[in-house]
Amino acid sequence: MRKGNWERHPVLHEAAGKVVRTAELEELGMSRSSIYRRCLPGGPWRRLLPGVVLLLPCEPDSAQQIEAALLRGGPDSMVTGLWAARLHGLSQTPEPDQIHLLVPDRREVSSVGFTLVERTTRLPQPVARNGVPVAPAYRAVLDAVRRIRDFDAVRALLAESVQRRRCTLEQLTRELSRGSQRGSALPRRALTALLAGTQSVAEADAWEIWKTTGLPEAEWNVVVTTGTGEFVARPDAWWDDVALAWEIDSRAWHEKWDDYSATLQRNARYAAAGIVVLQTLPIRLRTEPDQVAAELRAAHEAAARRPRPSVIRRHAA
Repeated sequence: MRKGNWERHPVLHEAAGKVVRTAELEELGMSRSSIYRRCLPGGPWRRLLPGVVLLLPCEPDSAQQIEAALLRGGPDSMVTGLWAARLHGLSQTPEPDQIHLLVPDRREVSSVGFTLVERTTRLPQPVARNGVPVAPAYRAVLDAVRRIRDFDAVRALLAESVQRRRCTLEQLTRELSRGSQRGSALPRRALTALLAGTQSVAEADAWEIWKTTGLPEAEWNVVVTTGTGEFVARPDAWWDDVALAWEIDSRAWHEKWDDYSATLQRNARYAAAGIVVLQTLPIRLRTEPDQVAAELRAAHEAAARRPRPSVIRRHAA
């Protein structure tokens, strides 16, 4: 194509706002100098990454950044980490500051700009989320938490990924043992509480307090029924030896009348079944752990002093 004719090429007019590789533009007859001249301040395009441009002069949105990162990563690359976790529908994530990519180990591509490139010999099979190739949830979540230094954030993301059934504890544990050990200390600590049966950050905080009490081991999120099989509740923690239930009840949970009514009905079933129940606000797990531990020990002692009611605990399906 003669010099200047590329400006009238229909592809350029149809692709306004598209993210493209400079190699594609060169195939239309554009010189590299012309491409980058149009990406200068005041020009019609914007350079996003080496070899990748946006056919608009504006700041790219997250979708355009992800597309640019994948173009730089090349074939078989996929998004992992925080952005992948979000694309899997998880919300307990810090704000991502980079697009984290997994690329085949043989590929010579480096991190630059808003991309974090990780070359790996353990490239998983990607799944499509909103048309974007992303790492499976267990890999994406662990790639994310290995780079998070806030324990609460690590625990929240791991708990959400299991609670919302994006992956299993077995998948997370297996991946953590097989993957890089760099940054694995906080995820290992958080997974210990999840493996005990806790399903949320508040329950994990409660588990940490239980460890200080000297009480027998608790079971988490089991189903309790009467001797005749009628459902009583699914307590956060349960001591079957004395039929003691521990509920971590959030005040926010009670802001809606239906939720408050459900809690009252649950407590009525506990009372009718003869079960001792201790209710604790999540904030007190952080602000008054010693007092909560004392209350838990006292509740266990009170439950042990009365005859154990005829109730049965069953592990949830």
